Amino acid sequence: MMNFQKHLHILALLTSGLFVFSCQSVEKELSLAGNWHVALDSMDVGENEKWFENFPNSEIMEVPGTLDMADLGIKNNLEPTLTNEVLSHLARKRQYIGKAWFQKSIQIPSEWKDQEIELTLERIIWGSKVWINGSYVGNQESLVSPHRFKIQDQLKPGKNILTVCIDNSDLYPNINIAGSKYVEPFSKDMAHGYTNHTQIKWNGIIGEISLKPVAKLSNVKLDSDLTNKRLLVTANIENFEGANDIPYKISRNGQLLKEGKINISNKNILIKYPLEVGSEIKPWDEFDPNVYDLELIIGNTSEIHRFGMRDITSDNGVLMLNGHRIYLRGTLECAVFPLTGHPPTDKKDWKNIISAAKSYGLNHFRFHSWCPPKAAFDAADELGFYLQIELPHWNLHVGKDLKTNLFLEKEAENILREYGNHPSFILMALGNELEGDIDYMNSFIKKLKVEDPRRLYTTTSFSFQKGVGRLPQPEDDFFVTQWTNRGWIRGQGFFNAQPPHFDKDYQNEIDHIEVPIISHEIGQYSVYPDFTEIDKYQGILRPLNFMAIKKDLENKGLIDLASAFTEASGKLASLLYKEEIERALKTKGFDGFQLLQLQDFPGQGTALVGLLNVFWESKGIIDGPEFSRFSGELVPLLRFEKAVFKSGETFDAEIQVANFFKPMEKQTIKWSINEVNGSVASGELVGKTLDIGNQNRIGAISHKFSVEKATKFIVKVELSGTKYSNEWPIWVYPDRKVERKISYTKSFPEAQKWLEEGRSVILNPTLVDLIGETGRFVPVFWSPVHFPDQPATMGILCDPKHPLFKDFPTESHSNWQWWDLCIQSKALNLEKLGVTPLVRVVDNFVTNRTLSILFETKVGEGKLIFSSIDLDTDLENRLAANQLRESLENYMNSESFNPQTQISSSDLGRFIKN
Repeated sequence: MMNFQKHLHILALLTSGLFVFSCQSVEKELSLAGNWHVALDSMDVGENEKWFENFPNSEIMEVPGTLDMADLGIKNNLEPTLTNEVLSHLARKRQYIGKAWFQKSIQIPSEWKDQEIELTLERIIWGSKVWINGSYVGNQESLVSPHRFKIQDQLKPGKNILTVCIDNSDLYPNINIAGSKYVEPFSKDMAHGYTNHTQIKWNGIIGEISLKPVAKLSNVKLDSDLTNKRLLVTANIENFEGANDIPYKISRNGQLLKEGKINISNKNILIKYPLEVGSEIKPWDEFDPNVYDLELIIGNTSEIHRFGMRDITSDNGVLMLNGHRIYLRGTLECAVFPLTGHPPTDKKDWKNIISAAKSYGLNHFRFHSWCPPKAAFDAADELGFYLQIELPHWNLHVGKDLKTNLFLEKEAENILREYGNHPSFILMALGNELEGDIDYMNSFIKKLKVEDPRRLYTTTSFSFQKGVGRLPQPEDDFFVTQWTNRGWIRGQGFFNAQPPHFDKDYQNEIDHIEVPIISHEIGQYSVYPDFTEIDKYQGILRPLNFMAIKKDLENKGLIDLASAFTEASGKLASLLYKEEIERALKTKGFDGFQLLQLQDFPGQGTALVGLLNVFWESKGIIDGPEFSRFSGELVPLLRFEKAVFKSGETFDAEIQVANFFKPMEKQTIKWSINEVNGSVASGELVGKTLDIGNQNRIGAISHKFSVEKATKFIVKVELSGTKYSNEWPIWVYPDRKVERKISYTKSFPEAQKWLEEGRSVILNPTLVDLIGETGRFVPVFWSPVHFPDQPATMGILCDPKHPLFKDFPTESHSNWQWWDLCIQSKALNLEKLGVTPLVRVVDNFVTNRTLSILFETKVGEGKLIFSSIDLDTDLENRLAANQLRESLENYMNSESFNPQTQISSSDLGRFIKN
């Protein structure tokens, strides 16, 4: 069990808050980076044969680094084929699981004689043992924190031999859910702290590798008392001999702001010391990430600790930072690093990642079942980015195994000790979708809250366990979930089941929840692979999955459509992400969302759910400024009933503003309704106050439409004089009776007869009589490999300039006016028929079929449109279906209707059930 009390003397009755993020000693440090000897020990004989004394024949590799980066291990001979093993995840070029031995000759300075020295190995998977000159020093196990070894007697001035044995075997199998869908044994582990699906199960040492004298201060804990403008300092002093006080300085960017002395009443312990920081030390948040350096001068050495002052709390179930409401606009960070296979340990790399997320309006990462290195916290602190950290497990039997419990409790201690001072570290969960002994989880959280109350805690980021996932647990400070006991709070539950409507929120589902609530892993809309990524994989992983899919498209003659598939599926995904986010933003009392995710997830069956690729680069689907319009700190919102109207109907809408930026007074909100030729209506609402929150109901829009031609309109709302604007499409169709002039039938025999007579025919069989894929509006959920038992299509693809769509305005991809048409359809497989679809359905990347819901061809003496969209039932209320049929018949009555392919009537019969 954790016991910080023996090291940290907690300040009594003081407000919790936040604070350091890096400790740098100015004492001499010896970097061990460079060339090391390495030997693989797959037979586990190294200790018996005393490899720490007589190192065997070995390779030379650069450390920091991994065996994969040194091209060591078993070569992967997989070929790019559409198999489970290839499509599981990106392919390691080489793989090694087991013990590996690293050895280096080191030179110890003479002035270190008789000093206790600390060896730091920043990040390892996941066990290490250390020998100095053949003498055993100790062992460490951690997936989340540096492995540190205190060395005193074994080192001597001059030459020494350092030997490290690293074991990346599955030391604690009970931390991991086993993915039964994957055939390769090392691909079954799902938790992102130990998996081949995102970061790989690498063996090596990354980040800092150093020797340095043990610091005078240890277990430094900085906390904030914002009310009294004090920084609270707690630490251990290690055998310090000197004066009864410690001088300190507080500075920012090299400018001294404050200095003084900390009185020491006990030479072995520093306790209960509040530094008066005054008003010049500003609070930390996403808009003002104020960070400062605290220098503590101890004898002839000094230590620098960076801090930022903040206080995260819950006020009547609302998430508050420094007394102000905040809203988490987040995405998951799942340890996806396609060039190295391991997380970066350089702050610049993490700044690039976080800056990419911020450019899309986000302010939050949830680290799914893992904890990043220190550099990620440093970058988040400096950029003003909120982090949720999790223990490295995804476990369906929590609390059931004592050995596993002790390991995870120690990992929690490691996380809080190493990263607990970072202002960005505001939330912590025990893990992802945990199941098991919920009483144990509650007791675990209770202890963490007592030991370190500087952040909010929760038992699990959602759970499918009965009685757990629908309501918060007693010890939960916040609640991450897909649903409550009153229903879904993410679009997966209703986007395919309910017609498009934009006047709903989650108020009814959450208003009884008494802690901050965050929607869990929203989105997961699959996007077709972008094959331009293939050449970007210049590291230790190969995109065999992408290569196999590309090869299949080439074999089927579809490769020229690949970029169109990516764009069409991506535009649909972005449309759905927009509505997901806006519905959450409209909900009073809601505290945030966590996307799964903004960037691709290359594992778990090639889950390409991102609008960005795995390199955090745009796929050309939607850029940061456009995405930020509905995901930023201030978002104009619009509540309206539906997307499709008929002429004569009135469009009624209510403007709402979600403002999590700053209070704003006397604002002007402008609105307009526009078509391609200009504005048809506009107005403004003047003198509006925008309080912090999303309760700002601004006013109404009302406009009666009158059109003679089917028209797409864009409704726009903007905050005058700012960058903040948002817009929504709606479609208005003429309200008129249309004279049917085309031979229309649901009967295949009747269609055959008419075609033999040379007529132009619409064949529109009843859906139950068709052989095809069930119609869907939403694309593949997550991955067709990970979830194979789902209707697995990815939206429509068409040519908006085709004369068929003259009276049915559309883009090349699915939009809301296609919802009813897609739901009331079946996708037919046109492979080997030689027919080009008028409306193609993008198939999933595993099967890559030529699917269609509307195609044309010549049959016999006649010309045919085959529609597997229901264009007959309840057209009075199905406005889009009625309009598409009118546009279709107008096209068939024009000279443009001249199908270029010819098939037999027997070819058509394969789509009809007997």
